[in-house]
Amino acid sequence: MTSATHSTLFPQDPGPGQFPAPPQGADAVLDGLDPEQREVATSLRGPVCVLAGAGTGKTRAITHRIAYGVHAGALQPSSVLAVTFTNRAAGEMRGRLRQLGVSGVQARTFHSAALRQLQYFWPKAVGGGLPRIVDRKIQLVADAAAACRIRLDRNELRDVTAEIEWSKVTQTVPADYPAAAHKSGRDIPRDPAEIAQLYRTYEDLKRERSVIDFEDVLLLTVAILQDRHDIAEQVRSQYQHFVVDEYQDVSPLQQRLLELWLGERDNLCVVGDASQTIYSFTGATPDHLLDFRTRHPAATVVKLIRDYRSSPQVVHLANGLLAQATGRAADHRLELISQRDAGPEPIYTGYADEPAEAEGAARRIRDLIAAGTPAGEIAVLFRTNSQSATYEQALADAGIPYQLRGAERFFERSEVREAGAALRGAARFGANDALLDDAVDLPSQVRAVLSTKGWNSRPPAGSGAVRERWESLAALARLAEDFARARPEATLTDLVAELDERAAAQHAPTVDGVTLASLHAAKGLEWDAVFLVGVAEGMMPITYARTDEQIEEERRLLYVGVTRARQHLSVSWALSRSPGGRPNRRPSRFLDGLRPGSTGAPGAARGGQTGAGGIERGTGRPGTPTARRAARTPARCRVCGRTLTEAGEMKLMRCEDCPSDMDEGIYERLRDWRRIQAAELGQPAYCVFTDKTLIAIAETAPDDIGDLARISGVGARKVGRFGAAVLAICAGGDPEGVDEEH
Repeated sequence: MTSATHSTLFPQDPGPGQFPAPPQGADAVLDGLDPEQREVATSLRGPVCVLAGAGTGKTRAITHRIAYGVHAGALQPSSVLAVTFTNRAAGEMRGRLRQLGVSGVQARTFHSAALRQLQYFWPKAVGGGLPRIVDRKIQLVADAAAACRIRLDRNELRDVTAEIEWSKVTQTVPADYPAAAHKSGRDIPRDPAEIAQLYRTYEDLKRERSVIDFEDVLLLTVAILQDRHDIAEQVRSQYQHFVVDEYQDVSPLQQRLLELWLGERDNLCVVGDASQTIYSFTGATPDHLLDFRTRHPAATVVKLIRDYRSSPQVVHLANGLLAQATGRAADHRLELISQRDAGPEPIYTGYADEPAEAEGAARRIRDLIAAGTPAGEIAVLFRTNSQSATYEQALADAGIPYQLRGAERFFERSEVREAGAALRGAARFGANDALLDDAVDLPSQVRAVLSTKGWNSRPPAGSGAVRERWESLAALARLAEDFARARPEATLTDLVAELDERAAAQHAPTVDGVTLASLHAAKGLEWDAVFLVGVAEGMMPITYARTDEQIEEERRLLYVGVTRARQHLSVSWALSRSPGGRPNRRPSRFLDGLRPGSTGAPGAARGGQTGAGGIERGTGRPGTPTARRAARTPARCRVCGRTLTEAGEMKLMRCEDCPSDMDEGIYERLRDWRRIQAAELGQPAYCVFTDKTLIAIAETAPDDIGDLARISGVGARKVGRFGAAVLAICAGGDPEGVDEEH
């Protein structure tokens, strides 16, 4: 998938003159393919396994394979089912096939293909209409929790919902959940027996309400194909040839569905890269890709290693990351060979704190834009979505437009729906609409309509919801301009039809701004310049990645981020979260031996190469030797035993994501007491005790002064001043009247 500048107006269906005429004849389809891609295209029979590294043209190879087969008469378009994981990828595949003169091939996601079959066969297999698919699964989970008398906050609801989804795609029933979760090493949010109970109640509620969920679409399709051989044969008679993209991401449930589609046949082509497996938390596993040759000994195996996306310098870093990897996926890594001209070396920079890191990225982005790199060809990638706000603000302060990827779908945003309705109304009234009297062309008509929704051409200051709304409407205005350039004769009615088609396919127009996205959301995309931010221990790998398998998946996630860059790559980290905070972070272990001044052994002492702001990178604080810091006794989580590095975690003496055993009654009484104390002292509440310290006290519920003094953030002075009152609160007593030392 290309980004802003390299994309076409129509991701699925190119406009007139945008692409060359379709190839004439089968041999013409092969023109321009490299030797390995050509081997993929001409291997039409039997099982085929394509191991395709990042940027090696896998979509080009498999679409040319289908087109070659159709033009050669070996494949009937209607007999081919190509499945992938996103509507965008499926749409891109259909668009490329049309460019190659092939129509009629079914290119769908697993869920789209299964839902189509389920809707068709349900009356025959079960009778009646297909049950409604629930829009918000999390509400059902909340209802299940209420029925079980289990209290869940919003975050726990999301976590339990994710566990139910994982259970279903791994074909785990409620009774088997505790054992399956333990075996897989999952970092679960609640007691496994509780989650199993919630899962069971959730399924009961679905049956009572006659609804199904997203995962049920696959489960029910599998059940019908297993139980009704006549229906299975009908499907198999329709589809004779199968192509599966991103095969490293299939779940056990998707693999089972694929096996039922195939039956005893072996006309299957799978494409994947084990080094890009980053969705194991959803049930994805590379085992099906890695075991393909075991299941199909006669399979044709082709490796695509010519990287057409990234410069040699970027590819060198990507190869270096995987060279340090361990585990089964690492044993099958692909050594990429760049096919591009040399570019600049990756830039590695340490900053004092996260705001400084964001401001530094914004400065470099501004310089890139000034030097001619379009804003749409630049991305800032981070590990978690919670990191985005700092970068949104930094870019807004620098006057740099941006878009946040991975949030609410474009055509589902309220402002886009409202604008669409207004455009449809204007198109319906046409010349009778006074609003359009002064609008001489399509773009100006669209801008006039958008102005009724409060939009103008100047972006609002700052970030947040107002800016996001403006960016959405600005994207519609730019789409109208692109549409008018491609079709000068187009009317507002034509544009509305295009918008409706895009909404149905979820193909959002590209915002002409810097992309902000999580590393997971960036999969499948590419930009001229990529800023990988927050590449520090605790964030990359993330704190809750503890097992060897989890750590290696974090490495693969960074690999995916690196391979999104075509030419410019910046890698940065901050030594503390906030200005003035303790600089106790260090660059990610994944950069050991790869960035200048670091050693090859993970965790070894680093050199003192100076980054932005004069910070000595790789040390806990400016000028402080690593050896001195290592001599200190490390703080460890009292729940899981992991070494703690974050100040907030060390205050709690547990990981942020480890279960809390806080006494909420104590916590609320402590908060009330703190408010009164702060008012009497004329100081902010945090000067008495911070929120984190109150949580730590409520979790520990100390019995004596010694226990209280051991809590980080209390200290001898505050013990003397507030200790008696705090202990009284923890004991359930009244702090009023307790003698305190002032």
